[in-house]
Amino acid sequence: MKEILKNSAAVCAALTAMVLIITLVPNAIVIASTERYIVDRNQTHKLDGTFDCILVLGAGVYSDGTPTPMLKDRLTVACEAYELGLSDKIIMSGDHVDDSYNEPAAMKRFAIEQGIDSKVVFLDHAGISTYDSIYRAIKIFGAKKILVVTQKYHLHRAIYIARSLGAEAYGVSANLRSYVKQPIYTTREWGARIKDSLLSIFKPKAKVMGEAIDLSGNGDLTD
Repeated sequence: MKEILKNSAAVCAALTAMVLIITLVPNAIVIASTERYIVDRNQTHKLDGTFDCILVLGAGVYSDGTPTPMLKDRLTVACEAYELGLSDKIIMSGDHVDDSYNEPAAMKRFAIEQGIDSKVVFLDHAGISTYDSIYRAIKIFGAKKILVVTQKYHLHRAIYIARSLGAEAYGVSANLRSYVKQPIYTTREWGARIKDSLLSIFKPKAKVMGEAIDLSGNGDLTD
């Protein structure tokens, strides 16, 4: 019986160690390898030159079309980056599952209300995941140098994906307040980093592809 208990304890210890390795190692790699490419909104002067686009990742809109606090902060920082001349194009990437829920359109509407010219705002209606948003920005919109705007916890993964796909990517943190569900988002992000680190190795296409979109054109054509 003692031998059985001893073997069971050894197996449990090995399984625990394996779970910790599978969980911690990918997260540590994603965070450590991307930290130097991320700045706060008041540190944009540290960024290297101008970008092909500012990529805003969706974060939900309410039934009346107004952005959630997290998305509003991303949009606010993106508009600031545009006004600072970091890029002359913005891609709003989000979920447009049907006519009743159009996240990219709501994001563009917010930017226009801030005085941004509608023609410079491009919509990615198939940004149904972080990986897909990044993949499409590179492969569909042709962006090679990307400035990603999202909250800090999310930026590590987004930058890791972009650089794994060959883009020169940097990020600006959109942490402008405390978020009620942040502990939930942070916990989910641990699993998402593991998933997307694997996708970044195998590099599958986004779930929805389509024809190339020229960022030198008119963003209104993507509405």
